[in-house]
Amino acid sequence: MNTGKRIGILTSGGDCAGLNAVVRAVTRCAIEVYGWEVLGINKATHGLMSRPPQAIQLTTQQVDPYLTRGGTFLGTTTKGDPFAFPMTDGSLMDRSQEIIEGYYQLGLDALIGIGGDGSLAILRKLAQQGGINLVGIPKTIDNDVGITERSIGFDTAVNIATEAIDRLHFTAASHSRVMIVEVMGRDAGHIALNAGIAGGANIILIPEIAYKIENICQHIKQRQQEGYDYSIAVVSEAVRTESGALVEKGHFTDCRLGGIGQYLSERISAMSDAETRVTVLGHTQRGGISSPLDRILASAFGVAAVDLIAQGQFDRMVTWQERSVKSVPIAEAIKDYRAVEPNGTLANTARGLGICLGDLPTGRGAAASAAELRDRLVTADLSSGLSSGLSSGLSSGLSVDVSADVSADMSIGEHAEEKLFTTSAGAL
Repeated sequence: MNTGKRIGILTSGGDCAGLNAVVRAVTRCAIEVYGWEVLGINKATHGLMSRPPQAIQLTTQQVDPYLTRGGTFLGTTTKGDPFAFPMTDGSLMDRSQEIIEGYYQLGLDALIGIGGDGSLAILRKLAQQGGINLVGIPKTIDNDVGITERSIGFDTAVNIATEAIDRLHFTAASHSRVMIVEVMGRDAGHIALNAGIAGGANIILIPEIAYKIENICQHIKQRQQEGYDYSIAVVSEAVRTESGALVEKGHFTDCRLGGIGQYLSERISAMSDAETRVTVLGHTQRGGISSPLDRILASAFGVAAVDLIAQGQFDRMVTWQERSVKSVPIAEAIKDYRAVEPNGTLANTARGLGICLGDLPTGRGAAASAAELRDRLVTADLSSGLSSGLSSGLSSGLSVDVSADVSADMSIGEHAEEKLFTTSAGAL
């Protein structure tokens, strides 16, 4: 058994479900398997900046009750770049060396940092500057950290958003309204797309796909003509206005994304006879009991991070790829963020279900156009020979995904479900 090490763990950036499950996994594996000490650092890098450094020794008995609890019992922060830290007199100061010194004052042999791409970039810069043995674990409800297929917190956020959409179907049908649900997603539309499909939304707007209000209104009108007198629209907070402007709202001294739902509500009402209402889910997507999938992912990541330390592999981030945990260099992992592919499997699934993504006049037209595009690409490949077609596509950077074709029966099933909602509301 490799004994004698003391490792630290911190949570940085926005909170999400599953963080405490990671801390628990790291603590249990480090103590039970390797016989190490584990220190939990309070308030992320702020805890290392404090004098004395703010940290607590963790035990298995202490962390076990936190498996299902949301948030992070260690605390976190989204403020204060240590390389340009805001001081009380309004000036900015480089306090990175204080954090590095805090790491050594605690006598740490390694540090596990749980964060998104921004937090991991800062932690890596500190590690490179101060010789800190760093291992990263990705967490973000946006699921936009590069390389990893899943990040901690995403599944719970999607579950919460989906449940909200499920509930809004009934009130939308009761009042014949267009309900607009604004969900989180700083740069990417993964929550909106996943929850929208799972919740049976009729319209999904994400930042990766440009939209036109006319297309949305036409889709709503077509649904009304078909007997569906309500619609559910899910929109990511990062969606821009038609002119390309981000919608932000003031919050103390900062601006935050938010308000696109209200913008769309006003535009749709002005261009159609639809009565609209807006629900902003906000931070409810970050809280609550973590889903079983997030707990499993957090546990697997925590154990893998400890194993990397035991193997002396640092400056790496654990990832979920091909149904297993792997590790990659942190720099490579955060180099690019993971956006929704506009013509990827889920986007095409939405189109195949008749969901309007705003880029084509109607959900039905979008599904037909997407299917026609795939048919043309496949036909072109076959006519020139399968091998030469694939070779040509690869050399030009073309990626063709025909696996997401969805039968018309699914679209019919969706409409049948909506008809049930409408009928139930009318019987009340």
